[in-house]
Amino acid sequence: MTSALDGIRVLDLASVGPGARASRILADYGATVAKVGAVPRAGAVQITPPYYAYSGNRGMNRALFDLKSDGGRQAFCALADQADVIIESFRPGVVDRLGIGYTELAQRNSRLVYCSTSGFGQSGPRRNWAGHDVNYLGVSGFLDCTGRQADGRPALPGATVADIAAGGMQAAMSVMAALLRRERTGTGEHLDVSIADGAFAMMSLYVDEYLATGVEPGPGHYILTGRYACYDTYTCSDGKHVAVGAIEPQFWRNLVKLLDLEQYAGAQTDDALQDEIRGAMAQRFASRTRDEWVALLGPADTCVAEVNTVAEAVLNEQVIARGLVADAVNAEGLEFRQAAPIWAGADEPVDPYEVRDPLVSDTEDLLAAAGLDAAHIKELIESGAIA
Repeated sequence: MTSALDGIRVLDLASVGPGARASRILADYGATVAKVGAVPRAGAVQITPPYYAYSGNRGMNRALFDLKSDGGRQAFCALADQADVIIESFRPGVVDRLGIGYTELAQRNSRLVYCSTSGFGQSGPRRNWAGHDVNYLGVSGFLDCTGRQADGRPALPGATVADIAAGGMQAAMSVMAALLRRERTGTGEHLDVSIADGAFAMMSLYVDEYLATGVEPGPGHYILTGRYACYDTYTCSDGKHVAVGAIEPQFWRNLVKLLDLEQYAGAQTDDALQDEIRGAMAQRFASRTRDEWVALLGPADTCVAEVNTVAEAVLNEQVIARGLVADAVNAEGLEFRQAAPIWAGADEPVDPYEVRDPLVSDTEDLLAAAGLDAAHIKELIESGAIA
């Protein structure tokens, strides 16, 4: 079967973060991705992730340029002339100063979809602010609606939510939508993907509630932020935990029946009884191990599941059944495992993924395929413009 993005050529200038996550998604859908980095002598601040990060950049090529040199910039532009997508994550304005911004490249390649990923976007008073995941979750209201630590501080989430969903997934979705529009219009466009914007959009359920009603969300204000005992976590006799999400009344009734707490069947959202219900539920869950409770409650329409460690999650029977972990092998023949593509419509792995040596460069082959002659490529290598 033909991959969804077969024939789409992507140049990814992002070594880490949302841009790298976006190109990972595009590659999983079959796009041909070249990871673009700096030549060693120009790359003092270049970040090289561990070999396993971003699924080891499986299925991707690698190209190294000195974009501050005329030769390196011109060589990069030769690839950009034939590219469908460029992803970059520099500070706003940097690519323009380097001469590889959207305006310059679109004049050469009008079909180019150019995706700029940044913390706060290409405009606005914070466009040049530095930031990381926790900052974007903070300004969006996400952290304030998260549970509190013992001293009252918002708890940190267990994953880089803004990086993954607000940034990477948003960028990949935007790129694919732009490619679809290009089929109708014949021209590409510049996509301004802001992680902070994406984090704000993730809060739309609460933002919309506040804007419509004036009720200010926060920890414990709502069923999804801990107001009721039916949506919470509980500790079991072995010190492990279960997650309870019995929102719908029928699931709540099933749960309290199996917990032998049927006296609370009609009190699911009774604010006056929540402390009492929580205490009773905590006492029940503390009487058996986590896995015993999950075996009893999981299949019984109660919306109860275990809280796994990562080590437990990769061995979960549902993860195995869904093929969410794939085999891989690196350049030295070391076999290991990694997260498989999960995107609906993406190709499923057949053989182990080959994860290449991150120091190997395909620049020479990519430029030759773009039409540069061997003598010119050799000159660029010798001058240090490419590697």
